[in-house]
Amino acid sequence: MYVPLPCLGVSSTTTYIAAPACVAARTGEGSHCSFAAHGRRRLRHRAEPEPEPQRATLFQPYPFEKLRALFKDVTPAAGLAHISFGIGEPKHPTPALIRDAVIASLGGLSAYPATHVLPVSGSREALFALAQTVIDPRRNEQGEPAIVICPNPFYQIYEGAAILAGAEPYFVNSDPARNFACDYSAVPADIWARTQLLYVCSPGNPTGAVLTLEDWRELFALSDRHGFVIASDECYSEIYFDEANPPLGALEAAHRLGRGYERLVMMSSLSKRSNVPGMRSGFVAGDAAILKDFLLYRTYHGAALSTVYQSASIAAWNDEAHVRENRAKYVQKFSTVTPMLAEVLEMRLPDAAFYLWADVSRTGLTDTGFAQRLYADYNVTVLPGSYLARTAHGVNPGRNFVRMALVADVDECTQGAQRIVDFCRRLAG
Repeated sequence: MYVPLPCLGVSSTTTYIAAPACVAARTGEGSHCSFAAHGRRRLRHRAEPEPEPQRATLFQPYPFEKLRALFKDVTPAAGLAHISFGIGEPKHPTPALIRDAVIASLGGLSAYPATHVLPVSGSREALFALAQTVIDPRRNEQGEPAIVICPNPFYQIYEGAAILAGAEPYFVNSDPARNFACDYSAVPADIWARTQLLYVCSPGNPTGAVLTLEDWRELFALSDRHGFVIASDECYSEIYFDEANPPLGALEAAHRLGRGYERLVMMSSLSKRSNVPGMRSGFVAGDAAILKDFLLYRTYHGAALSTVYQSASIAAWNDEAHVRENRAKYVQKFSTVTPMLAEVLEMRLPDAAFYLWADVSRTGLTDTGFAQRLYADYNVTVLPGSYLARTAHGVNPGRNFVRMALVADVDECTQGAQRIVDFCRRLAG
């Protein structure tokens, strides 16, 4: 059960929106952890150096840049319209209530704040900016940098945020035997001792795996023991298949376990929930002390949300009917496509989100080879799993997997799935 968060009115010049109706947090000031307080002192009293130019050389190309390079010399089969399962950009129509709210707000302003909630320009901006807020890049007495722990495979923003904050990413591989959950018990004690930030994603991208209450209990215990901040990426939290069993979020898990929101921040957005990725509207919620530091950082960062989109966001967060309709469309697509593809690939229905994570090993092709041949022969795009992961502890956990984003309408998804089935059967024949 959530405790609803109150809204407090302020000047229209303040870059806040109303606390989303679906977001809940405890009332009151929250816990001012020493880590957040340290970050606040650092922001106020010590000028941050410019990122070292060498840090940019640590970046890897974004997965879609790698995909473009993979397809550079490939000409897809003539006569087949292109079907893309590659990019996780919703294609369902934007609800009329959101479009109407944008138009209606063009001549007005609306802004409201709350202690535990801040609006952001999409969850990507928040995921990146939070690392810059909470990480102290100074090396320890042994000359070792701070650690940011990331799931593997993962959303690449986590890695870039860690590097530009002066930290070192540490990857925890997902395990198919554990429903693609990460085994945090395998992380060495010396790594935890240097960890300042842990990114989690539930439902996961690309696997769709959802953290259980016991998973959250373990993570909270580790945070309490070592003092790091948990950043919970919940961008896909409202795309699931059973209306009676929504994914468990970080704030609800904390509430069920009888703890506060100390060292815990969750991020979400309207992009997937309401099919408005171009609006770049999201929010962060959690530890009030961290959000105070985060707001101070963003005062300099300058990533305010347009007041027009603030108004449209209020309308979107206050309506659940369009969200249920959106979920129903995904249920229909997954119910149709999953059994088709399961005949030729190792895969199953995920816990949540709109991705299928398929093992292509039995085709005899690597994930990159599968994607390249499928595009050439059937003009269907999928994303190689190895592009979404890093080689860690001797293995790339995305190797020989492909990610399929079922974002188009049911007819296009079904047609694309049939092409994949035909492709796999031709390989086997």
